[in-house]
Amino acid sequence: MSSATEETLVVVKPDGVRRGYVGEILSRFERKGFTIRQLRMITMTKAQAEKFYDVHRSKPFFNELVSFISSGPVVGIVLVGRDAVATARRMVGATKAWESEAGTIRGDLSLGLTDNAVHASDSTASFQHETKVLGF
Repeated sequence: MSSATEETLVVVKPDGVRRGYVGEILSRFERKGFTIRQLRMITMTKAQAEKFYDVHRSKPFFNELVSFISSGPVVGIVLVGRDAVATARRMVGATKAWESEAGTIRGDLSLGLTDNAVHASDSTASFQHETKVLGF
């Protein structure tokens, strides 16, 4: 594992915003040592959501992802820190919330699959694509 400083994107999904978890999620990343470079609340259009999840377009759950992420406001957060992509992904936990370990964001704050409170970029390439779609 490298120790390079890099950027990553975390998105508090509509369920996380609705349930009032924005502050909790932000504070976890700040306590870990991340710097918040940018922060923005938006509601994705269907077209933005389709571009955001383009990598999943051929999968059977694509329409559900698009519908859910565009169902209400989200908070996009650009974080900076050492090994930001990998570290944020570990903090977020497994995609299926019921498989996420206690102590992870999904393990502590969600029970669903699509409605799992938060998204985190899985690579630098994903970060670049996703931030472009969201207008960062």
